[in-house]
Amino acid sequence: MNTDTSEPVRILGTLRAADGKGIVRLEERFDTDINDLWSALTEPARLARWLGTVEGDLRHGGEFSAHYFASGWEGTCHIEDCQPPRRLQLATKSLDGPDGIIEAILIPDGDHTILGIEDRGLPLEQIAAYGAGNQVHVEDLTAYLAGRGRCDARVRWQELHPAYQELATKLT
Repeated sequence: MNTDTSEPVRILGTLRAADGKGIVRLEERFDTDINDLWSALTEPARLARWLGTVEGDLRHGGEFSAHYFASGWEGTCHIEDCQPPRRLQLATKSLDGPDGIIEAILIPDGDHTILGIEDRGLPLEQIAAYGAGNQVHVEDLTAYLAGRGRCDARVRWQELHPAYQELATKLT
């Protein structure tokens, strides 16, 4: 937990609203090439090391079930668009929350890759929680690619949530 209150928490996300629903957008630059990052985002064995368990058809048009470690999210995903190694779009159906769309865009940047992720269709009253949770997932991906383990998701979410709550107050 960040106990040094003089150092601000680094926030990767922005929040916005469209048609009465929330959108969380995160962007991060990874110290790996686009093909390695794509593999970490799409191969079940690698996903199981940082995000969660994934079972099913992981091809364009396919459907799979997932359980995410950090947030506890469970549901199914339909692969709406898949353009390796640059774009992936999933329609999500949650067991206990909103259905939505998750889109990942990968952009090569020299020896690095920029990942932009949008999570759309979120309840506005819970957008700060989703923002903090999504950032925990991205930070776990960063840790995995650097050879480290996942963070304590609960502690990290508690660190991030106040900053995302502040962002949520600015939505119109």
